[in-house]
Amino acid sequence: TMSLRVIFLGTAGSVPTLKRSLPAILVQRKGEQILFDCGESVQRQMMHARVGFNKLTKVFVSHMHGDHILGLPGLLQTMALLNREKKLKVYGPPGVARFVKAIKETVQFALTFPVEVYEVKKSGIICKEEEYTVQAVWANHVIPNLAYALVENPRPGRFHPEKAEALGVPEGPLWSKLQRGQKVKLSNGQVVKPEDVMGPPRPGRKIVYTGDTRPFKELVKFASNADLLIHDATLDDSLAEKAEEDGHSTPSQAAENARKAKVKRLVLTHISARYDDSNILLEQARKIFKNTKVAEDFMRIEIPLKNSA
Repeated sequence: TMSLRVIFLGTAGSVPTLKRSLPAILVQRKGEQILFDCGESVQRQMMHARVGFNKLTKVFVSHMHGDHILGLPGLLQTMALLNREKKLKVYGPPGVARFVKAIKETVQFALTFPVEVYEVKKSGIICKEEEYTVQAVWANHVIPNLAYALVENPRPGRFHPEKAEALGVPEGPLWSKLQRGQKVKLSNGQVVKPEDVMGPPRPGRKIVYTGDTRPFKELVKFASNADLLIHDATLDDSLAEKAEEDGHSTPSQAAENARKAKVKRLVLTHISARYDDSNILLEQARKIFKNTKVAEDFMRIEIPLKNSA
């Protein structure tokens, strides 16, 4: 199936609370699981959410603050104790490789699987798979922070069998060729192009995660038309000055970005421990951008396929 699902495993900012674990967002795509940020106790949150460890292929770390990275050692150790053999790729800002090396050298456990670490030096496409890319852009926090976008490649348009038949293309291998985007030559020498028998390509889905950030100019372009924008909203609007000082955003700022980027939905996360009730954050954001939610631990969001542009 073409499922794309986001599971919020941890939604707190800085310190965990009884209701919120530290930042970790799991994306499930087809059979693959990708983790954005890796707060402490992430492996226990994964057990609660009933997502296995073995499908986890990549971890993208936004920045080198403890609440976003200290879950990685425990996650690696748990997976080693479960005899994982499959490679894990870890992406993050400079410093992440030294961090992983330090764990290996100082904590006594043997890894049963390869860990490949990629340090992101500049923005752009940092990971290219057959059906999607992961892109990164530098955000605006108190230390270097990467915002990430998972962007699916466009899917071919719908195939119209009746058009193929009308053009005299016999059913079978030539149909599949056209569906794969290749032109075919008929026995009478006529050439049929994919666009003769296919509808317009259908855009892929797009999920954007800011990590910790103040509002920054590039985000609107980076997040444009995203199906889901997951945005830092650590402190409410009345604490905008403190948010600016600490390198964070408020709900209104997040909503403003969502509105300008014309995203489909906005989820606020990295919620400060001072909000036992997050309704104030929700109300402030919804004044500007209606389709907003505040993330809760174990909240799930399904992102449907797009049928046309």
